[in-house]
Formats: sequence, C-alpha cells, structure tokens
Amino acid sequence: MPRFSTSLPEFDQTEKAVKARIDRLMNIKGKSSVDSIHKELGHIMWEHVGMGRTAEGLKEGIEMIKKLRQKFYSDLFIPQLNGVNTELEKALRLEDFFLMGLLIANDALSRNESCGGHFREEYQTEEGEAKRDDENYFYVGCWEYPGDDEKAPVLYKEPLVYEAIKVQTRNYKS
Repeated sequence: MPRFSTSLPEFDQTEKAVKARIDRLMNIKGKSSVDSIHKELGHIMWEHVGMGRTAEGLKEGIEMIKKLRQKFYSDLFIPQLNGVNTELEKALRLEDFFLMGLLIANDALSRNESCGGHFREEYQTEEGEAKRDDENYFYVGCWEYPGDDEKAPVLYKEPLVYEAIKVQTRNYKS
C-alpha cells in the first residue's frame, strides 16, 4: 500500500483547514442539538426537494435550507467530550449535508422536466404521467459549489450515450 508523506505543504494546509472547521463548530455554544437540526433539514428535503416537486417549492426549500444553515452556525450545541466525540462527527457530516441539499435542490430547479424517480408537477402529460425533455436535459450534470452563497453553483454537463438500451418515457398506466 502506498504511503504518502505528511511533510508536504498540501497536508499541512488540509490539516489546518480541518482543525479550523472543527474549532468553528465547537465554539458555537448554542442550544440546538445536531440531531434536531438534522431532522429539520430532512423535513425540508422531504417536503420541498423530494420525489414530487414544483419550482415554487424548490425555491422555498433552497431559502429554508440557507436559513437553517445560518441557525446551524449560530445555535449549534456540541458537547465537549474527551476522546471520540460522535456529536462532532455528526455535526461535520451535517455541515456537508447542507451543501449537498442545496446542490440537489438547484439541480432539481434547473431541470424543467419530469424524469426518472423525480416528478416536477409543472411537467406532466394530460394523463398525469412524467413529461421528459430529452432535447434539453439528456445529460449527466455535475455541480460545483463556488464556496459562497452569493455566487450560483456551476453546472457541468456530460451527454448521455446509451448503446444497450432504448431510452423511453415510463408509463405506469399500461
């Protein structure tokens, strides 16, 4: 197994960044538990970014996620423990979940179609079936977070190429 040197400048930068992230979270000294904030985020994702969604609901969900993230950074409580601190571990994951939730919601908002397991209510056939738009959305999307909420996430696209299957709209009525 290859071993990497810990004396490289990239290692030092990363170590300092992780320590700063941990210190930031540990110094909040709020009253809200990691689990309670996590539960709130899950509720927002379920209600606004879930399988059935609308542009209005997605926009509302994005704003709710941002507001909850502000609460996370101002009212989080992580107990001071010696040894392994599972609450700190959960807080670090939850911090990542905020970013992931925002990127998922932005992706859903950018796709003006119903496709796969996600249904945009504005894009359905007269029979209530999913209405795909392969002409405009036949790609794999990858989002880059610019590190600042003032800047929009950046979408990178890669065209889909299928050789072994026929791409078609699902029909649950037949």
